Amino acid sequence: MEETTVLFRPVGSKELALIRESDYRVFPPRLHWQPIFYPVLNEEYATQIARDWNARDGNSGYVTRFQVRSRFLQRYKVQTVGGSIHQEYWIPAEELEEFNRNIVGQIEVIATFHSK
Repeated sequence: MEETTVLFRPVGSKELALIRESDYRVFPPRLHWQPIFYPVLNEEYATQIARDWNARDGNSGYVTRFQVRSRFLQRYKVQTVGGSIHQEYWIPAEELEEFNRNIVGQIEVIATFHSK
C-alpha cells in the first residue's frame, strides 16, 4: 500500500462549494492573485485560520482533511510561517492540478465555524 500524508486546508464557503462540485476530489484552481496553494500540516493551524480568518464578517470557515501521496510531497519543503504549529507546504498554483491527482480518497470537512 502506498504511503500517504494527512494534510489539512482551511477554506471559506466559495472554495468549499467548488470542492463539493468535484465530489470532494479536488481543490479548485487558484485565482490570478493567488500564486500559491498552501495545505497545512496540522488541524490546530487549519482551525485557527478557518475560525479566525475565514469565519468573519458574516462568513463561514471550514477545516478540510485529506491524504496525499507522500512520495509526491517529497519535492516540497515544509515551511514554518510563525510558531511551531504554523507549518505548511507551498504548492505553486501551476502545480495544483498535479497535486490534486495525488490526493488519495476524498476531501472531508471536519470542522465548521460561523461568524457571530
